[in-house]
Amino acid sequence: MIEDRLARLREFLREKGADAILVTREVNLHYFSGFRGDDTALLVSPDEALLVTDSRYTEQAAAQAPLYEVVRQKDGLWKETAAVVKKRGWQRLAFEGDALLYDSYAKLRELLSGVSLGPSVSLAPLRMVKEPEELACMRRAAAIGDAAFDDVVKFMRPGLSENEVAARLETTMRALGSERPAFPTIVASGPRGSLPHGVATEKLIVAGEFVTMDYGAVYQGYHSDMTRTVCVGKAGEKQRAIYDVVLAAQRLGVSLIRPGVSGKAVDAAVRERIKAAGYGENFGHGLGHSLGLEIHEEPRLSSASTCESLEPSMIVTVEPGVYLPGWGGLRIEDTVLVTESGAELLTHSPRDLIEIS
Repeated sequence: MIEDRLARLREFLREKGADAILVTREVNLHYFSGFRGDDTALLVSPDEALLVTDSRYTEQAAAQAPLYEVVRQKDGLWKETAAVVKKRGWQRLAFEGDALLYDSYAKLRELLSGVSLGPSVSLAPLRMVKEPEELACMRRAAAIGDAAFDDVVKFMRPGLSENEVAARLETTMRALGSERPAFPTIVASGPRGSLPHGVATEKLIVAGEFVTMDYGAVYQGYHSDMTRTVCVGKAGEKQRAIYDVVLAAQRLGVSLIRPGVSGKAVDAAVRERIKAAGYGENFGHGLGHSLGLEIHEEPRLSSASTCESLEPSMIVTVEPGVYLPGWGGLRIEDTVLVTESGAELLTHSPRDLIEIS
């Protein structure tokens, strides 16, 4: 697996016309070497693969990244990195422009006098199509999220705080094998449901309110992401009507996922459905995003998407919502795998409206 990723990275390097590439983004350290740590740099050329780190990680790196020569630094990561580059006579060093901080870039420029530091590249496109081993981890993370939902709907009741609901979700996921929450858990009840990223607070849940829960697990570094909105008590007529709008839009989005379709096209179709129901101004965010080693990856489903054609083994979320300031709102989200002929849901929790008595 790592050998194949290295081969793709080297082909990418050849296309960019550089002698070597400096990899510093933590998720890419993991993806291209197998090493899971920080304060580390990878240097990959057509003939060599080196991992520069300090004494805290040398043993771990040797075990997790056997295809790499481990270089121990004692006087600073950038000083040792520059020494490795100079020793090998590399004249053009590509780097991750979306990961390298300016101060680090400036230090490297100072240490690598005479070496062309560039081009600036993004390695995100190399991670868009998931490998079978990655999909297995993501299925496990999604299953953990589903189990947490099944538990929390039995736990939830009026009088609990949003924080208590979030803690229940996170504790259950951790007990089932999640390393940590995939992101700060969103629990938004009642009027706070109009906040798409309404992270849990001490607000108490009141009978008759919608409660939106957006959360995920992390399994072996890979994330899950799911949103469900439930009603604590019996839903009113307006709640049911808006829920039906969002659910129909979400199901439409999932049905449109297939190879060859563009991210913009799926987003536009779902947005038009919500607009036709009278809530176009109340759905402001993109329809979805990919995920994997990060919670937000490429490709995206949005009006600004650069993905012209979804491919098999890509992952996207489909997460339309309607948000009405002063009243509340809701969102329904699933993680979806692009298959050879269509789409497969990785998250399986019920999408029909649940009323918790």
